[in-house]
Amino acid sequence: MNREDFPMLKNDIIYFDNGATTLKPKCVVDKIVEYYTEYTSNAHRGDYKTSIKVDMEYEGARNIVQDFINAKSREEVIFTSGTTESLNMIANGFFAPLLEAGDEVLITKSEHASNVLPWFRLQNEIGIKVNYIPLDDNHYVTLENVKKVITPNTKVISLAYITNVIGDKRPIKEICELAHQNNIFVVCDAAQAAPHISVDVQDLDVDFLAFSGHKMLGPTGIGVLYGKKELLNSLVPTNFGGGMNESFDDPNSIYLKELPTRLEAGTPNIAGAIGLGEAIKYLESIGMNKIQEYEKSLRSYLINKLIDIKHIDIIDIESDSGVVAFNVEDIFSQDVAVYLDKYNICVRAGNHCAKILKDEVGVKNTCRISLYIYNTKEEIDRLIELLSDKEKIRNEMI
Repeated sequence: MNREDFPMLKNDIIYFDNGATTLKPKCVVDKIVEYYTEYTSNAHRGDYKTSIKVDMEYEGARNIVQDFINAKSREEVIFTSGTTESLNMIANGFFAPLLEAGDEVLITKSEHASNVLPWFRLQNEIGIKVNYIPLDDNHYVTLENVKKVITPNTKVISLAYITNVIGDKRPIKEICELAHQNNIFVVCDAAQAAPHISVDVQDLDVDFLAFSGHKMLGPTGIGVLYGKKELLNSLVPTNFGGGMNESFDDPNSIYLKELPTRLEAGTPNIAGAIGLGEAIKYLESIGMNKIQEYEKSLRSYLINKLIDIKHIDIIDIESDSGVVAFNVEDIFSQDVAVYLDKYNICVRAGNHCAKILKDEVGVKNTCRISLYIYNTKEEIDRLIELLSDKEKIRNEMI
């Protein structure tokens, strides 16, 4: 799908590491170059034509994001460096002042490090308790299992919409409804969801949501923090400096700007925001539903091929996403990745920043294939050909 738009594919590679980052279409590259070559200046700081052009493009990107996730207002869209910064801002700026010792945060053991470590830090520093929603036999989150572990002390449920190893899509809307009935906040890591499915924050009724540009055809170093406006108004900035203040004369007279500027201190990643806006326009020109269906068909094709290889152990045979985690019997996952790289096939190997998932799946490291719009069945056939001969893999590792 649209392979001619991606210059990287001219390098004779098969790129199956889209869960880590995606390739960039030429239109995104061109849009970033346009900023750096035609109207470079700072945002929100100039009264000359070039700077006003920057403001229009930067804030226009915010409007594009607002429409993309169906936020109620543009003030609910905060530009960050990515999902990691967004989740840390949520934990440290909103929940650290709110939570008390003994309060409970529910996550799962299949979460990415960015949705684990900020909560671990709050447990160590203020005495909250991080507990885990049990996963079912497929390593999925179910509403019933969420119900089982909610207690009067539960204050936050923080989950990925789609996980980066198992690839399961969580029932976030239903979880939000249950949580809000019990006065519980819901935080959603949408890093693996926003590039692949339609995300409607008003329909989900999620309190906070985060995602990254580089996983959805955009540049690195740009991401989004969404929050309901009334909640963002209570989020204490974690960065203070230029652009986010109205005035300051002494420590007792600091006045901050309104949302969203209050949470975007310093010179923002202007080119990144503009590039992200262009990436979203590109995705929407294809259609998120079309992207989702295409990935499902590719995954089904891949799974049906992998199942026939006896020395392949698939961790997540069933999944709603384009993620497939597997191992080759008796061969270390990184060795498999190095072997495939000899044939210009890019896959991820390791724990994928989900270091406590091993408690659930019983293995520490896996190879991960994560599919996207420019992958093809012909590429999958080449992968299967190389994985089918176990002795070839072993011999080339010697």
